[in-house]
Amino acid sequence: MIRIENASSKKVWDGFVAKRKEANFLQSFDFYEFHAARGKKIVRRLFYKDDEIVGAYAGVVETAKRGRYLAIAGGPLLDYEDQKLVKVVFDDIRAEGEKEKCVFVRVRPQLELSEKSLDLMKKLGLKKAPMYLSVEYAGILDLHKSEEEILAGASQGFRRKLRKAEKNEIEIIADDSDESINAFCKLEKLHAERQQYVAFSTDFLKKQFEAFREGHEILIYTAKKDGEILAQNFMIFYGPEASYHYGVSSELGTKYSAAPLLHLQAMEEARKRGCVRYNLWGIVGTEETSHRFYGVSEFKRSFGCEELKYTPAHDLILKPLAYQKDKIVEVVRKKVRHV
Repeated sequence: MIRIENASSKKVWDGFVAKRKEANFLQSFDFYEFHAARGKKIVRRLFYKDDEIVGAYAGVVETAKRGRYLAIAGGPLLDYEDQKLVKVVFDDIRAEGEKEKCVFVRVRPQLELSEKSLDLMKKLGLKKAPMYLSVEYAGILDLHKSEEEILAGASQGFRRKLRKAEKNEIEIIADDSDESINAFCKLEKLHAERQQYVAFSTDFLKKQFEAFREGHEILIYTAKKDGEILAQNFMIFYGPEASYHYGVSSELGTKYSAAPLLHLQAMEEARKRGCVRYNLWGIVGTEETSHRFYGVSEFKRSFGCEELKYTPAHDLILKPLAYQKDKIVEVVRKKVRHV
């Protein structure tokens, strides 16, 4: 008999989720505290068998003019070989979506892409989503490797940039201060103008920062030269993974090649915290030269990272007619954004 409960305890939730080898911050307790702080309705569900937690998922209800939906990024987390448990969890996901009057539920599980995973989505009655939900293709570094081993696997260009940065007497600071997040928000707006993308709002970034700071799961890495900020990384440390969530730089940051130093410092901290992998976050295929993330993807590949493809986002359709209208809007939006 499987028992289902709403989760309210961070200790209980993270005690299960953070120990899953595939987990990252997308299903952490604090990520949903961030969503709640922004006024979003959140769902956190735990599944018990004989008083032992065997599954979990957290989601956020997104409301848009084109339709209301429940988004579950990086979950659910469970043993997908246990067919009975899988059915119970996805039946519950459907019920929660219906209770929230959603048009659909969008799920992007922490399953590596395979024919088996795609077949599972099909058997569960899910359809491939027209739009992604969080990262589906990531660059991963194994932190069991030493810094020397990682550098040996990096490209010559990366090592050249690192040597250049080391000669430039760049200062690296890592902290979770208000000063650092304020500087990050300011630099992100300038970076967005230069790279021609829509910047996150200051409220969005600060609330996310504050949620993870509460659990000591975040550091802002700042590279400075002569007191001027060159680049900053927004790093989240959770369970087995350190995630390079956001990164911004000034024009001088590119000139002085500050980015490699930030990452090496963050990897050192990740090892101290017991993280076993460093997630460089989203990349796109080498053939996708027109994609707006192509340039940054090539930079991430220069680390010599392994490329991990997750099973892409799939939709559990609850209201078919309304869903078809939403799908058309998302297909058009995807083309316009070049993503």
